[in-house]
Amino acid sequence: MARFFSSAILLGTLLLEACASPAPSPTAAAPAAPVSTAVAAPMAVPPGAVSPAPVPAVPAGSHYDPLETFARLTLPDPVNSMRAGDGSPGPQYWQNRADYTIHARLIPDKKELHGTEVITYTNNSPQTLDCLWVQLDQNIYRADSRSAAQGVGRPAGGQPRLPVSATTTNGDELDSVEVETAGHTTRADYVVSDTRMQVRLATPLKPHSSLHLHIAYHYTVPGVWGGRTAWAPSKNGEIFDIAQWYPRMAVFDDLRGWDTLPYLGSEFYLEYGNFDYYVTVPANMLVAASGELVNPREVLTAAQVERLEQARHSDKTVMIRGPEAVNDPASRPRSSGELTWHFKMTNTRDVAFAASRAFVWDAARINLPDGKSALAMSVYPVESAGAQDWARSTEYFKNAVENFSRRWYPYPYPAAINVAGPTSGMEYPGMAFDGAETKGKNLFWLSAHEIGHTWFPMIVGFNERRDTWMDEGFNTFIDVYESVDFNRGEFAPKRDSEYAGGGGNPVEEIQSVLKDPGAPILLTNSDEFLRKYGHTVSYFKSALGLVLLREQILGPERFDFAFRKFIRDWAYKHPSPSDFFRAMDSTGGEDLAWFWRGWYFNNWNVDFAVAKVLYMDGDPAKGAMVTVASLDRLVLPVTVQIDYADGTHRRVKLPAETWMQQRQAEIQLEGGPAITAVTVDPDQVIPDENRGNNILKAPFAAAAGHD
Repeated sequence: MARFFSSAILLGTLLLEACASPAPSPTAAAPAAPVSTAVAAPMAVPPGAVSPAPVPAVPAGSHYDPLETFARLTLPDPVNSMRAGDGSPGPQYWQNRADYTIHARLIPDKKELHGTEVITYTNNSPQTLDCLWVQLDQNIYRADSRSAAQGVGRPAGGQPRLPVSATTTNGDELDSVEVETAGHTTRADYVVSDTRMQVRLATPLKPHSSLHLHIAYHYTVPGVWGGRTAWAPSKNGEIFDIAQWYPRMAVFDDLRGWDTLPYLGSEFYLEYGNFDYYVTVPANMLVAASGELVNPREVLTAAQVERLEQARHSDKTVMIRGPEAVNDPASRPRSSGELTWHFKMTNTRDVAFAASRAFVWDAARINLPDGKSALAMSVYPVESAGAQDWARSTEYFKNAVENFSRRWYPYPYPAAINVAGPTSGMEYPGMAFDGAETKGKNLFWLSAHEIGHTWFPMIVGFNERRDTWMDEGFNTFIDVYESVDFNRGEFAPKRDSEYAGGGGNPVEEIQSVLKDPGAPILLTNSDEFLRKYGHTVSYFKSALGLVLLREQILGPERFDFAFRKFIRDWAYKHPSPSDFFRAMDSTGGEDLAWFWRGWYFNNWNVDFAVAKVLYMDGDPAKGAMVTVASLDRLVLPVTVQIDYADGTHRRVKLPAETWMQQRQAEIQLEGGPAITAVTVDPDQVIPDENRGNNILKAPFAAAAGHD
């Protein structure tokens, strides 16, 4: 039988203001003042007070329709044996694997890198593969690339974007491609298409079997216009940030088969595996690279090896090579010829490195859960070594990794390295490329963000090329709390180009997106974002959505438990947006379809209004009825504050379900002092497009009874 609920919400059945979260709310401009609740107990409800509600009235100017906001939501990816209904990997989830052995030689004078690699590719899927797809990312710099055809030019070290014609190379030049199966090696049949190479297999690769792909290649390292990989001069020598530096396997997954989107500028989607790699450079250069340095005694001085060991046991930063030693030949094992640096990294999707003779180098211990540790390290030119600048970089990295490990998931790699060079703000497993000119609080925010990418997408393997909002937004979200945690909030709150860039209240600043009819929704393909929306939507709006989910919808206790479980479930795997939505629904304990639809599938806005305050028979001593209306498509849990003439206050929290069957809600109050004001969202912690209708002040109209 049908059940009806009155539109009058009785005060005694409502929740009082929730307890404060462990950290200050990142959405509020300042912490709210304490609120007194010195008001008489809620009045008893007479038997006839609850009656079937009529069809809800539509408040003037309202765009809110409960049937639209709370309709069932069909997620893009279905539940099946690979992806479970609770958002976790299903019982038959599979994932292919790519292991790499790479030998590379950097030739600084020619700005070239020459390499050979062996990719061991394992097909864990139930399908037989008759071809492989390999990513040739350096081809983005070719004059005939699809990226060049977009005509937007490329960045030039903070200068105006250069035309494509001035920023080209020949891309990845393949010297040989061979396939090895069952110990037999043959020349590969392959076709290059833009930034992809299809290798056609003479013998198809059966399920649960492997092959070896041998590739020899070389390319020209792009200049400062390279964006994510580049070289540039410094006072004491050139700095090379080397990334996307070897042909990499594309992902074959259960959602699309081969995911072969070309590299137009959006980031990456990669398989996991182990890396064993060797980098040969001139002997006077230092190399910082992803993973563990296997042969330190061959490439470092005895004093540097000793200082590194000291750093492994020190919470204070230890100088491995100081500014005074940069031009000292004694700071290198030898001053002529070449040295080969050997690195290993396990269970990772990528590796990168930086090389320069100009590097200052320092390090400190990272303390991880369960008594484990890693090394935080920074390399930077002497001109970046200010006491409040890169001299603090290792401190920033150490703190961020320790806090992210404590809050969310333990850091898995042996080192976390920050590199000051020509690339400003780019992440790779275990290391980041951050601009040598970045200083002060911006260096802190940038450093925390880039090493935060270890969690998203390096541990949780999101598809960045399709869903930028997941890796950038999730990472920006955890950065918000790192700003609160670091050194008792030295750089809090986080207010930079990634989050509330205007420096104000995030829920107010997001209105520029929500009110912009041209703004893309979060579930827009990464390459379709116009440049002006890159940070405001995929970083800021995505992160603020998680802040709202944590602070206002689920609460920290439920959110943190669900979010940690999602990270554990999908560590070193490939979740989709649908998996995340289901995980938070299931473990968070709410059907959040209304929030996913409004915030992620649309750019819906919130508009709550205090419509009226009526005294019973015109007498506040007999009680009052407060009417709050929802005027736009998105709803959120919201607090209503009632201020009384005697200086006391009362807060009532309306859950999202308040609006499931009605466009306006009535809060019935017991008799007491006269009301001086009623305010919706008094602390301004939710986005509301019209603050002007959030408050209604006395005098109020008198009325007999209520409508």
